[in-house]
Amino acid sequence: MMTGTGRVLEALRRANGAGCSGQSLSTELGVSRAAIWKHVENLRRRGYRVEGAPSSGYALTGLPDRLYSEEVCAGEPRRWLGREVHYLEETDSTNRVAFELAREGAASGVAVIAERQSAGRGRLGRTFFSPAHRNLYTSIVLRPDITIAEAPTLILASAIGVAEAVAASLEDIGRVEIKWPNDVLIDGLKTSGILMEMNAEATKVDFVILGIGVNLNVDREQLPEEFRARATSLAAASGKPVDRIAFTRRLYGILEDVFDQHAQNGFTSLRGRFDSWFRMPGRSVEVHGMTGESLAGTVRGIAGDGALEVERADGSLERVIAGDVTLSGDGAPR
Repeated sequence: MMTGTGRVLEALRRANGAGCSGQSLSTELGVSRAAIWKHVENLRRRGYRVEGAPSSGYALTGLPDRLYSEEVCAGEPRRWLGREVHYLEETDSTNRVAFELAREGAASGVAVIAERQSAGRGRLGRTFFSPAHRNLYTSIVLRPDITIAEAPTLILASAIGVAEAVAASLEDIGRVEIKWPNDVLIDGLKTSGILMEMNAEATKVDFVILGIGVNLNVDREQLPEEFRARATSLAAASGKPVDRIAFTRRLYGILEDVFDQHAQNGFTSLRGRFDSWFRMPGRSVEVHGMTGESLAGTVRGIAGDGALEVERADGSLERVIAGDVTLSGDGAPR
């Protein structure tokens, strides 16, 4: 249910910059003028620019660079993904928060956004660098009707959504690619990572948490030294700041479409979209498994279940379900 402050914000937003008198807002919302003043002050404390004058009333003249749920949920309506957003200034991990919400019965599409993570998680137990008010850190609850064996294709489906949102921001699809299984690159440099966690019974998935981190406005010089040579951000790649609210809305909209298609017809129906961003076939790779084993060969493609297909020098074909992939000449794994 929308708060009083949220209702005042919506009324000011509908006015589209025109003034709204305290009396008109009081009448429309059924609260006192003193309550209207308190809600306006609350908006100002949160970073909204609200001008006020006795002759013209209150006018919304600027938005804060914050991924508030009111902002992410505004704009073009979505059917189910991101219709409910839990905003946190800081948390240890959005995936952990989303996992708890899912255990408590949160519906598919409920999202968590944090401005900063103190213990953001990446794949294989790594930490995820999460500076405040610069990037997007979000986790989404999904309740797909799939088996555990089909679940890895959701990561690939998510990567499609991220790649398309990144390319739309850059207005240049040629610079963007998907690196199996969970990274999106700009000019060969990592700008996004995806972490999937799930809860299942027997062979059936109960719910999935998809954590997505996208470097939007962080300066490359601010990245940890061990990442600086192989990571970037949209702002660094484009040379201009990224509107984080607009990017998040666009990403949620694309992901909703991707997940709907996945639910209706499986990953096979998304192969064309995936392959347009997947440029690893024909490239030499080294794959390092979680238990220490390694594999060298040439990428041949992606199997229907999301596995990476790698051809060894002797011509045998190996299926890789999980692991770190290093492209030939790339140095350390991304």
